[in-house]
Amino acid sequence: MGLFDSIKAKLGFGDVSNEAQSKADVPPAEARLSSAEGATLPNDRPSATSNATIAPNMDLNRSAASARGVDVVTQLEAAAAQHPEALNWRTSIVDLLKLLGLDSSLESRRQLATELGCPAEQMADSAQMNMWLHRAVMKKLAEHGGTIPPELLV
Repeated sequence: MGLFDSIKAKLGFGDVSNEAQSKADVPPAEARLSSAEGATLPNDRPSATSNATIAPNMDLNRSAASARGVDVVTQLEAAAAQHPEALNWRTSIVDLLKLLGLDSSLESRRQLATELGCPAEQMADSAQMNMWLHRAVMKKLAEHGGTIPPELLV
């Protein structure tokens, strides 16, 4: 699991390994049908009625995180209120990582920058990399369904 996945998990987005595990826990359709008494279906495709009953207002093309709309600012403000140190998570990637209880070392930030595709010229200067990294993390969280105010995306 990469550092960005750890950030998402700390904010309540869930992680990919849990999604894969929960899918593995669901038995195949044939096993579910054979265990139901007298259940017969003409084919494997769900009907419009069963889809409407199972998930009437759910857009099945959205990810689980975007379906529940993680409010990132609320999560971070709640964590900051509990933290013994005053941290400026709104502008500092180091403080953001500290607030989430993650490694904020330069090496860790370089790994995160590489994971998110930071340009080489930005990585050459740690201050520039840190500013790029904070913006990139906020944008990526928004892309994964997080609610981020516009002022944190620029």
